[in-house]
Amino acid sequence: MTQDARRPPPPIPLTVITGFLGAGKTTLLNRLLRDPALADTLVLINEFGEIGLDHLLVEKVDGDMLVMSSGCLCCSIRGDLIATLEDSLRRRDNGRIAPFQRVVIETTGLADPAPVLHTIMFHPYLMLRFRLDGVVTLVDAVNGEATLDAHNEAVKQAAVADRLVLTKTDLQTDEVAQAALRKRLAGLNPGALLLDAARGEAVAAQLLNAGLFDPERKSADVRKWLNAEAFPDTASHGAHDHHGHEHQDDGHDNHKHDVNRHDASIRAFCLREATPLAPAAFDLFLELLRNAHGPCLLRVKGIVALADDPSRPIVIHGVQHVFHPPVRLDAWPDEDRSTRIVFILRDMEPSFVEGLWKAFADVPLPGRADGVALASNPLAPKAGGLLA
Repeated sequence: MTQDARRPPPPIPLTVITGFLGAGKTTLLNRLLRDPALADTLVLINEFGEIGLDHLLVEKVDGDMLVMSSGCLCCSIRGDLIATLEDSLRRRDNGRIAPFQRVVIETTGLADPAPVLHTIMFHPYLMLRFRLDGVVTLVDAVNGEATLDAHNEAVKQAAVADRLVLTKTDLQTDEVAQAALRKRLAGLNPGALLLDAARGEAVAAQLLNAGLFDPERKSADVRKWLNAEAFPDTASHGAHDHHGHEHQDDGHDNHKHDVNRHDASIRAFCLREATPLAPAAFDLFLELLRNAHGPCLLRVKGIVALADDPSRPIVIHGVQHVFHPPVRLDAWPDEDRSTRIVFILRDMEPSFVEGLWKAFADVPLPGRADGVALASNPLAPKAGGLLA
């Protein structure tokens, strides 16, 4: 057997479709599954309760539809999700089911998408066989404001998305309310592409291939995935800047009391730094963030310049306390060779993250004449860190 034959096949793209109850996930999925771009797609649907209604509304996909009946896709059944994905891979590899080329997971409206992402990003085997292509979050234009006000889960679903899809905009005749919802979503998640389903924008070409990997060029498309330009910098991000959620009278009473919203605690920003950081210092920076403040890190994406090899940056991706192993690129994807890390935080100020970064910016490289080697530095991270 050759070395190439022993290598695992290219990872299969996986898309998570989420959104609160009544947002139209099943309708969207039905429409997507008619698109040739989703041929050979394995679909995992969640039943909630003893009687599963969702799967009855989804069209048959040549026998390759699996219905998970053990409960909501959240922490309580993460083991079942792992088992289902592993079993699907075994049957695919053994020829017992069609060789699916993509996986779509539809969560229930009550589900926190983070555990699903953790499964793909952290499980040793699944991490080799799947790659997260993107999170698609649906938001009901009619009830979206009230849902975001009442349910923290809906806010989190919007905050972690790569694509935000507004549904039922044709039923929302209040243009002021619809504009306010768009502005609110842009504040929660500036980097997500906002699409209008009623205008035909929520199609496979817009929703798929939202991840780091560009299937056409067979390479990492960092700039598109990161979309750092959409995020404010820490330097311009005031401690009380809520990205358009100022307390002003816009003629709509529902938008006067923003301080009471769940998303008042969300901060979205981009940390930029021109000077490369020592690898061990960066390792410790991430370790402290995720270990001490993991629940606050709704999503973290970045391209980072490290002092050991500034010409070859690393790419990082995290959801709460779980980070995918960093990927070292062969070269910078564009002319900008500065570190850019986009954060979507909950209950944490950007100034804290920026201050923590600066605290490690002066940690010396091992063997440098101007400082003590990190091996003898009490701040040095232990072996087995993210960059180990």
